[in-house]
Amino acid sequence: MSTEQILGLVTGIFFGFLLQKGRVLRYDKQVGAMLFKDMTIFKFMLSAIIVGMFGILAMHDMGLIKLSHKAMNVGAILVGGSLFGIGWAVMGFCPGTSVGAIGEGRWHAVFGAIGMIVGAGVYAELFPFFKSTVLSWADFGKIGLPEVLGINHWVIAVIFTIITLIMFRWFEKKGI
Repeated sequence: MSTEQILGLVTGIFFGFLLQKGRVLRYDKQVGAMLFKDMTIFKFMLSAIIVGMFGILAMHDMGLIKLSHKAMNVGAILVGGSLFGIGWAVMGFCPGTSVGAIGEGRWHAVFGAIGMIVGAGVYAELFPFFKSTVLSWADFGKIGLPEVLGINHWVIAVIFTIITLIMFRWFEKKGI
């Protein structure tokens, strides 16, 4: 195994541990999130996004990593987001929590993992078709919010964090 693979494995295990400790692998938390009655998963995800965002931006500014945007493609977002949402609603797990649930010994989540693998394989086989259809719908290229707005990425990071903290406070006041 390469160093990158070992670091990926260690990071994945640590993330799975945090998912389990944050109780976001629980079915009742998943359903509560879909019904907007329990914001535990949203708080967990937004916290992870903020930590990751600041870490990635800091490493980018130090020259340790190079950012490479994926293309902003409306067709891919609509179709991919719909499939993601349908899968989450049917299984009661998103991809990360599905694998975490398997780690907890909930074997019914294996079907979700198999679905992810089969779906990735089908996508790879049908990629030429998708490239000429869905992936050609409103393709804006490799853009990011800082480029669109013409402002520094740290401004967006701080504004996003402030909005998230306000939402967290509102969630707590509502008891969700």
